[in-house]
Amino acid sequence: MSKYRSNPCVIDSIRFASQKEGKRYQELLLLQKAKKICNLKLQPKFLIEINGKKICTYIADFEYDRILTASFSKNGGFLERICEDCKGFKTPIYRLKKKLMNAVYGIIITET
Repeated sequence: MSKYRSNPCVIDSIRFASQKEGKRYQELLLLQKAKKICNLKLQPKFLIEINGKKICTYIADFEYDRILTASFSKNGGFLERICEDCKGFKTPIYRLKKKLMNAVYGIIITET
């Protein structure tokens, strides 16, 4: 058990920090199979720099493109990039990194 009382799990030989994160991975796989999302990435890393200086690295749980519509586009639809984090407990460090991600990259982290 981790310090935040989450129970790690293994799915498809991939270790997840919590049961919740593992379940969300399975949901995202189904959405990808149904062509509702594409380009699913696990544990994408984002270097956060300000004025050329490294501040920290943020590691999300998932990143993917949500397919918004199948019309008006050659590639099968318009895509919306989603950066997602499964959260049970929001630490002060996480809250700061979330704000930095928005300030530096314009990314709003989706919490599940």
